[in-house]
Amino acid sequence: MATQTVSKFDRLALELRGHVAHITLRHAPLNVIDIPLMEDMATALAEIEAQPEISIVVFRGEGNCFSAGVDVAAHTPDKVASMLEKFHHVIRSLIAINKVTIAEVEGHCLGGGAEIAMVCDLVYTTEDAQWGFPEIQLGCFPPVAATALSALIGQKRASDLILTGRTITGSEAAGIGLATSALATNQLATAVDETIEKLSALSPSSLELTKKAIYAWDSIHFDKGLARAEKIYLDELMKTEDAREGIRAFMEKRKPQWKGR
Repeated sequence: MATQTVSKFDRLALELRGHVAHITLRHAPLNVIDIPLMEDMATALAEIEAQPEISIVVFRGEGNCFSAGVDVAAHTPDKVASMLEKFHHVIRSLIAINKVTIAEVEGHCLGGGAEIAMVCDLVYTTEDAQWGFPEIQLGCFPPVAATALSALIGQKRASDLILTGRTITGSEAAGIGLATSALATNQLATAVDETIEKLSALSPSSLELTKKAIYAWDSIHFDKGLARAEKIYLDELMKTEDAREGIRAFMEKRKPQWKGR
């Protein structure tokens, strides 16, 4: 099977192997999702969507780490609106793409990284991967997870993860439905390859339409819910002293001093 590597990207690698596109996040050491990486992902997904011969997309992170999340520096008042727009464009593109999407997760899968993984159709994780939505610890919240996580794992579990910001293992993520399956590290790539093989034996057009039907109900609510979460984030949260303090404290590597306003 011929492999074509698209090398024009700065923050990711895109490889086309037959009908499978492999996107590898490449922003060492933790594949933090900054604005240039968001732009690379958006461009890569648009190019993949335009190629009818591609029916499967696999996401992974380079260096035994999926992603530690969105760049905290992009949350400052001068950047946050543009950051949300670009990141949520990636999320919407992932949800709308007519290919089967697979996340291959090991290491850190946090914040925006976990949001990317959770909106993929199938998610395979190592048992010891670290999953979480730690934004609350910075005085913020994860808009995509706030909108869609309850539909995946139930409202109580979603509230637990989002409100506490605690981290769970890949095994726990699979146990609550956040991931499809948790495996030993040396079995992860094999599990993904086996899934690709199974999907490859099926009709691409049937997979596309079945995926469309699976998400028909949720998609009606997702766009409205995410738009509402974005508005709360920008118009209310980002105007609080605590949100600004949380970002500053992280950047200055100190404990935040909350004011409750």
